[in-house]
Amino acid sequence: MLIKLSPILQVFARQKEEKKERPLTRKEWINLDRIVMITLVIAVIAGAIIFS
Repeated sequence: MLIKLSPILQVFARQKEEKKERPLTRKEWINLDRIVMITLVIAVIAGAIIFS
């Protein structure tokens, strides 16, 4: 028995064109590092409030 594939599954299909990855610049690394550090500080503060 044959089935039709729904159009939803086509979203998960492999892209025909490969995207070329470019290296992050120094400014982007610094911004990303700041975001991670702020997230960690907020998580520690929230954990201290929850578990105290």
